[in-house]
Amino acid sequence: MAELGEAGEAELQRLVAAEQQKAQFTAQVHHFMELCWDKCVEKPGNRLDSRTENCLSSCVDRFIDTTLAITSRFAQIVQKGGQ
Repeated sequence: MAELGEAGEAELQRLVAAEQQKAQFTAQVHHFMELCWDKCVEKPGNRLDSRTENCLSSCVDRFIDTTLAITSRFAQIVQKGGQ
């Protein structure tokens, strides 16, 4: 394999880091979905009742809000670190 050079190595490291972040995010989503399922679904059936739907919706909304807040905070930290 030909040598990548400094710029190529940096790009490769960036791509690997991005893939690791995607994998970590996917794992967090799966874990979160398990938590919401365990919290909200008492007995699985053909349909979800309105209480279960509301619980799952609220659980997902909290997850999205929390994820956005954390992402925003990390972006602020990275931006301050880059200055």
